[in-house]
Amino acid sequence: MSAEILTTTDLTAADIEAYLAEQENKDLLRFITCGSVDDGKSTLIGRLLYDSKLIFEDQLSALEADSKRDGTVADGIDFALLVDGLQAEREQGITIDVAYRFFATDKRKFIVADTPGHEQYTRNMATGASTASLAVILIDARKGVLTQTRRHSFIVSLLGIKQVVLAINKMDLVDFDQTRFTEIEADYRAFADQIGLTDITAIPMSALNGDNVLTVSDSIGWYNGPTLLQALESAPLPDASDGSAFRLPVQWVNRPNLDFRGFSGTLSGGTVETGQKVMAQPSGKTSTIKRIVTLDGDLESARPGEAVTLVLDDEIDISRGDVLSDAENPAEVTDQFAAHIVWMADHALIPERPYLLKIGTQTVGAAVTDLKYKINVNTLEHTAAKTLDLNEVGVCNVALDHAIAYDPYAANPETGAFILVDRYTNATVGAGMVDFGLRRATNLVWQELDINKQARAELKRQKPAILWFTGLSGAGKSTVANLVEKRLLASGRHTYILDGDNVRHGLNKDLGFTEADRVENIRRVAETSKLFVDAGLIVLVSFISPFRSERQLARELVEDDEFLEIFVDTPLEVCETRDPKGLYAKARSGAIKNFTGIDSPYEAPESPEIRLDTTSGEPDALAEQVFTELKARGIV
Repeated sequence: MSAEILTTTDLTAADIEAYLAEQENKDLLRFITCGSVDDGKSTLIGRLLYDSKLIFEDQLSALEADSKRDGTVADGIDFALLVDGLQAEREQGITIDVAYRFFATDKRKFIVADTPGHEQYTRNMATGASTASLAVILIDARKGVLTQTRRHSFIVSLLGIKQVVLAINKMDLVDFDQTRFTEIEADYRAFADQIGLTDITAIPMSALNGDNVLTVSDSIGWYNGPTLLQALESAPLPDASDGSAFRLPVQWVNRPNLDFRGFSGTLSGGTVETGQKVMAQPSGKTSTIKRIVTLDGDLESARPGEAVTLVLDDEIDISRGDVLSDAENPAEVTDQFAAHIVWMADHALIPERPYLLKIGTQTVGAAVTDLKYKINVNTLEHTAAKTLDLNEVGVCNVALDHAIAYDPYAANPETGAFILVDRYTNATVGAGMVDFGLRRATNLVWQELDINKQARAELKRQKPAILWFTGLSGAGKSTVANLVEKRLLASGRHTYILDGDNVRHGLNKDLGFTEADRVENIRRVAETSKLFVDAGLIVLVSFISPFRSERQLARELVEDDEFLEIFVDTPLEVCETRDPKGLYAKARSGAIKNFTGIDSPYEAPESPEIRLDTTSGEPDALAEQVFTELKARGIV
């Protein structure tokens, strides 16, 4: 008896090990479902999981209960509830966030990202598509190809996904009409050809009833192609050894003791082996791979997707954010490039506004210097634009505050994709794909001059600085700045005032008052102020300058102790009472658009060096307060 029990136990353990080994060795396909709202994406994934017997009994019981309470199906199970987990999704019957689900068949493992169809959540769709190698694009057979279908398809193409399964869904609602299926397929292929999508498998189906999802439908006898599951199981996987060159963005400098120094990260392209010559970028220093270290021991070689620590033969300076590349085929290095950008924020992209750009493990300061055009995703027409709004796609030039290593996105999506981040909220506002580097910057060399800022300042016996007065229109900025300049002049200082109205008569007379024009207005004034500081002057800038990001840009152009933000803090109601130019009255009546404080925001300074309360102090006293602070800081 004991021998029999032992044999059974051994067989069971062996079976478990064999099963685990089989699962581990299955290949993995990542795909997304996308398309317009109510095309049936969540229902399709729910049906896949249900028919694949991948739902536990407790999940099934919960699904049945949820279907009665929240379901949109009159009788039976609402499969969409398997992936629509948010309360708002269930209440509205839509997908809002990306839902990731894992399932497996005898042939392959899958990770599917169920992405939202609403235009408002296109940014979430782009996030889900960023790691996929195949897209299942659903179309409601009753509605055909819609604008959102084209938008999602364009983003799929933009992100480099080559394989598309065109799931023409709800065929039961058009009586499984073959003519309707053929019309939709032809319409979609005509658009897909324009954006470079050619590997398309069109499948008629009913996700709700399971027609052509896992099994061949008896109701669609005229169709002899694969089911959805067959198409997914037979889809080619991305080739990890596609000939791309070795790349490892350095995530961490691993220095546990004096005897070990390695560079940790995940291979994002090519293979690497011991003895291989590599280059650290952007510095361009070269060395040779001495060891490839992992938690499970050293390797002779590593391939894309593997996390390793590389030890080099030479002690060269490498930091987080640098890229280790094949020395014979290194990444490109630039501080300017052209890119496609998908805008993902409610607040528009403004050229010249400073953002943070994250590419690989590197984070740098960045600005869109030129918005060449935006793309109408419905017609693919290129149209001129000054800004990009939510879900719009544009082609832009991007400038960085220092050089990075990169590859064009088409050559390596891992080292060619980036995101733009708002500097204050830390929210991701845009996703981009690098097209190519711009070489113009490499032709420019800073001309060294014999007379510098220090010499000019010493001649004037003063410390140069920018006194940046900001506040609402009518706050008293120009009044106080004028009094401060008179006080400085009386003490023998060399100054100049840049006033908002005066500058718009010359340097900035071509600019209006849109948000984009306001950003450019402040950018020009900030650069001009920097030149005055270099001349050794104390420059007083009196501008509303409503946005924190632009004031921060001005601050970063000079040394830390050369910029003082002076907040002339006057409540809106007081400014309106003063209204010396009658501007508030015109703004209230609608005669003036984009007026700060009325229909355009003012972002008050969070921690100004000087705050002037004009409701409790007279202009002369406020000017003296500024002058006293300048003395305390050693500027006068």
